[in-house]
Amino acid sequence: MAAEIEELGYGSLWLSAGFGEGMPSVFGDLLAATKHMTVASGILSIWHSTAADTTSAFNSLEQLHPGRFLLGLGASHGRIVEASNQTYERPFSRMVNYLDELDVQQPSVPHDRLVLAALGPRMLKLASERSSGAHPYFVPVEYTAFAREVMGSNAQLIPEQGVVLETDPQLARAIARNHMELYLGLPNYTNNLIRLGFSEDDIRDGGSDHLVDAIVAWGDLDAIAERVAAQLAAGADSVCVQVLNGDSSEFPRQQYSDLAKVLF
Repeated sequence: MAAEIEELGYGSLWLSAGFGEGMPSVFGDLLAATKHMTVASGILSIWHSTAADTTSAFNSLEQLHPGRFLLGLGASHGRIVEASNQTYERPFSRMVNYLDELDVQQPSVPHDRLVLAALGPRMLKLASERSSGAHPYFVPVEYTAFAREVMGSNAQLIPEQGVVLETDPQLARAIARNHMELYLGLPNYTNNLIRLGFSEDDIRDGGSDHLVDAIVAWGDLDAIAERVAAQLAAGADSVCVQVLNGDSSEFPRQQYSDLAKVLF
């Protein structure tokens, strides 16, 4: 799968690192299967992998595939952290301390090989100061413009953009809502949407059409290409396109292939 994606022209491949277990093996296989593309962890939870273990995993990958692995770190969510019998508190301070711990490892993870999953302004600013930039998830185009203003022109900004290749509005939004259900139950995301001007009514009952259309691009190939172009125009350096097909067990090879024809 990774080799196919690279051959289509995609420059990077993002995969959740979860709790960090088996990271060198999983990401090592992806790097070995490809030749040039960046492979990124989107995202590794700082609550489930120590700075020492994370650095060790990074250096193992760097030794075998120099310059190609991008480490994405995130402060996760209360529900997920507390499910592992930890207390979720002061996530920003936790990230600052984690970055401090990363910096004292030897050899340390270079800042230009690190990105943060940032949403709020403090985390965005931290991403611009302590890493190469931010990888925001579940965000509309308006957020990208906001993030660029906060971080300045030098930091990397790589938002995720969910897409549905379906022109029927009812079906497309149903697929989008199925994807969005989990995230609309997580305060980090809903608070960010409220901060952007969406209402509580927009967030209820699977999301209003207005919210769904802002978060997930749907339609034909040209409609998807227009949304990606809008993200870039708003300040993104690149866009992490996530194709949603309503069946998470099936990788949407054909959709990625079709999209490559209009994106590159």
